[in-house]
Amino acid sequence: MITHKDKEVTEKKIEMEGADKVLMRILIGMEEGSNDIIMRYFTIKPGGHTPRHIHSHPHIVKGMAGRGVIIDGEGKENELTEQMSAFVEPDEEHQFKNPSDEDFSFLCIIPNPDK
Repeated sequence: MITHKDKEVTEKKIEMEGADKVLMRILIGMEEGSNDIIMRYFTIKPGGHTPRHIHSHPHIVKGMAGRGVIIDGEGKENELTEQMSAFVEPDEEHQFKNPSDEDFSFLCIIPNPDK
């Protein structure tokens, strides 16, 4: 069994086209021995966003702090806040944004895309 404090996990800035003001921690992943499931903690700073993107694996998303939106493939903005959850289907276009003036954080749990 592996346990650790989330704040002790190194936070990295997402450096990809279309991403702005996005930070990520891999809380549980291959380094912890989880070869099938990955749990990531994202923080999007005010005015930031992920790129609009599609991939073949599903996401389970849990709002942790602040207020953000998740945008679906048709451009519809769906609020995502603390105590809210979302499911993104495989091959569903999506994007996360933070329109607020405080940090927006969420957990994102995915199957290991490298398997």
